[in-house]
Amino acid sequence: MRESEPMIDLALYQPDIAQNAGAILRLGACLGAAVHIIHPAGFALSDRNLKRAGMDYLQIAALSEHADFSAFESWRIAAGRRLVALSSRGIATLPGFAFRDGDILLLGRESAGLPDGVREGADALVRLPIRRETRSLNVANAASIALFEALRQTGGLPGPG
Repeated sequence: MRESEPMIDLALYQPDIAQNAGAILRLGACLGAAVHIIHPAGFALSDRNLKRAGMDYLQIAALSEHADFSAFESWRIAAGRRLVALSSRGIATLPGFAFRDGDILLLGRESAGLPDGVREGADALVRLPIRRETRSLNVANAASIALFEALRQTGGLPGPG
């Protein structure tokens, strides 16, 4: 881990929609968070929609690709990083959860969320409080809200530009 500044990463589990992945890569570039794509993805990383949403920020985004969840988990465990899964089935709510430097925020597929086995293997399950009559937020919106809060708590928000 970097010694000088707090680090929070984002991980996308088998993302379906290139535009959302592009928006999350742009988010990571703007806030200094690495983004991990856990394959298989529902699009090629060269997809023009990914580039349209990520704009020129893709050139400065810190992107890592993992062949599958097992490969990601091997890397994560070796790195000693805590996995915080965002899920509508989360036990803790975002405002009450204590993030730590080095956490990885895991987001599920837009079409299906996280499978039970992946969700059960997370160190923590966190949900964003939304109105009862709604199911979920767009994955890029959820990533933005959760990453901002995690960086706020750990002192990792970028300074004035």
